[in-house]
Amino acid sequence: MDATSNVGPAPTPAALPATPRAIAVAVSSARRRPRAMAPLEPVGLRARWLLGVGFFIVFVCAWAFFTLGGYVSPTFLASPIAMVREGYLLFTEFNFMHDIGMTVWRVFGGFVLAALVAVPLGIAMGAYKPVEAFFEPFVSFCRYLPASAFIPLLILWAGLGETQKLLVIFIGSVFQIILMVAVTVGSARRDLMEAAYTLGADGRGIVRRVLIPGAAPGIAETLRLVLGWAWTYVIVAELIGSSSGIGHMITDSQALLNTGQIIFGIIVIGVIGLISDFAFKGLNRRLFAWSSL
Repeated sequence: MDATSNVGPAPTPAALPATPRAIAVAVSSARRRPRAMAPLEPVGLRARWLLGVGFFIVFVCAWAFFTLGGYVSPTFLASPIAMVREGYLLFTEFNFMHDIGMTVWRVFGGFVLAALVAVPLGIAMGAYKPVEAFFEPFVSFCRYLPASAFIPLLILWAGLGETQKLLVIFIGSVFQIILMVAVTVGSARRDLMEAAYTLGADGRGIVRRVLIPGAAPGIAETLRLVLGWAWTYVIVAELIGSSSGIGHMITDSQALLNTGQIIFGIIVIGVIGLISDFAFKGLNRRLFAWSSL
């Protein structure tokens, strides 16, 4: 019998076992190939800006199509051109910059007061479970109460001045911040705490050296999110019993059926909020650059 008769066919390259180097090269080449619309695939900075601006362009074009084309009555929805014209009149004839300044002052004033109260209390609740057990039922109860429901009481207690509007924003923000900060602090890594105890830290040192530094990026992100909610509360506060502010302008425009001014006021709120959000993000990245490593 031929000695080679029991020898099978030569293995093909596909049947050869892959070496670790070949696997690494394949994975590296797969990573280098761009994959469009893949799950969790990152988007470049330029593409992100183009896509974001592109949506606004599409939105404005659709808005202009329906309003300038006569499909929607100007009484119900002003066109982009009419909105820009009304916005120009607001700045040149109705001192709209004063209204913007008052609204920004109310938002940041009430938000800062809420943060000064909520952040220390949230840290205490997250770090010490007895404090959490004492405060959490009341804070959770108040968190579900709409800030607008307090406006009649706040008008009775504080009148129609700035204090009433600051308190509306304070009430709408403080309870949200407290619980979110408490959750962030309470989710600290236990191994870091045990390591600190092993090195001789006491309870106060754990809070000061482990819990607060570890939770700082999350606390900053919480403040950024709640700042966006504060803008909704200030408009509610300005809709009732106010003589200045963007919300006051929107109320007056509603009485005159001037949808151009209403839309312009809404857009101004969105632009200011977007600017403050980007500023908050940039500040957080500079202060806590280590958190993304």
